[in-house]
Amino acid sequence: MGAVTHAPAGLAADLLRRAAALVPVLAKRAPQTERLRRIPDETVDDLVASELIRIGNPRRYGGLDVELDAAYDVAWELGRGCGSTAWCYSLWTVHNWWLGHFPAEGQAEFFADGPDVLSSTGLNPAGGRAERVPSGFRVSGRWSFSSGCHAARWAMVSVPGEGPGAMLWLLVPRADYEIHDTWFASGMRGTGSNDVAIRDVFVPAHRAMDPNRAGDLDRTGWALHERLSYRVPLRCLTGWDLVAPLVGIAQGAVDEITARLTGTSGPGRTADSVAIQLRLAEAAAEVDAARALHRHDIAEMFDKAAREAEFTALDRARYRRDKAFVARLCVQAVNRLFEASGARGVLESEAIQRFHRDAHGASHHAALTWDPVAEQYGRQALGLPPSA
Repeated sequence: MGAVTHAPAGLAADLLRRAAALVPVLAKRAPQTERLRRIPDETVDDLVASELIRIGNPRRYGGLDVELDAAYDVAWELGRGCGSTAWCYSLWTVHNWWLGHFPAEGQAEFFADGPDVLSSTGLNPAGGRAERVPSGFRVSGRWSFSSGCHAARWAMVSVPGEGPGAMLWLLVPRADYEIHDTWFASGMRGTGSNDVAIRDVFVPAHRAMDPNRAGDLDRTGWALHERLSYRVPLRCLTGWDLVAPLVGIAQGAVDEITARLTGTSGPGRTADSVAIQLRLAEAAAEVDAARALHRHDIAEMFDKAAREAEFTALDRARYRRDKAFVARLCVQAVNRLFEASGARGVLESEAIQRFHRDAHGASHHAALTWDPVAEQYGRQALGLPPSA
């Protein structure tokens, strides 16, 4: 099954051209991005000027005539240059898509200053608490890993809802939260994934959304925007935005080794080495397989949405399994090439060491961890109830 997109062919190609034009710029800035531990202002400006983030926006708020899968194509491309930038791009874009599931008043408030507003998140509900009060909630807490928070004007945070496993996502403007500088990491250093903290802030009810119902039992997004992706359960699509940059990082590693060794000859680790050739072939195949599986599952979801078909429990478990397996394939590919990169590969001047660190950093996100989702898929495939 091929990629499903509603972009006219010319627009889709143009978006990829814009992304490709940024790749050498991002690669040149990658060391600076790591030193800053956040995305440089000029890179944020470039992404905003390219309008690539608007892929996520609903049409009425400056969105483009494309579906969400176009953002994955862009993230794959940007990741070849800088994994941290691709990660933040992907998150900023999907956050603006998530906004389409919120009540209409909350959406209008978020986009009140124009289409180029950015949001970060903190989605571990254990970090916060919300007390119901008239017309909304009193919220306090601290959330880790809020990627791209320095450029964001809003934060979306998760708090426990009513009942086992229930949660709410709440929108909070920049004036109502603090950023704590905690992001000192081995990989994905430039994402600026710091902590955000809120102290007893009122959040009105129109800035709250239940992610477990959105696109499923709650069709607010579809009713307001009639965009096919809003007929897919949000939980089925969540996390594919995280693995897309990882595919780009792995492709960047393939590109880097290919460029470094093309035209070399003689003894040692050169283009003449059969061992190098085999490693390159297998790594490239793993990246291609990861991209193909990503495309297949997204296309299947959109096809189901178009037919208003059921998303079964096994479908949902399979999507989580495949998402983590895409990450696994990408890490294997980068590991394979890094092991073949020789002593030079550990030098900070060499891009391959950054791709290696970034691949591992991205793959450690909870949504991309293999063992838990593999177990849950296996249990459901064998007719057993989900484990706790």
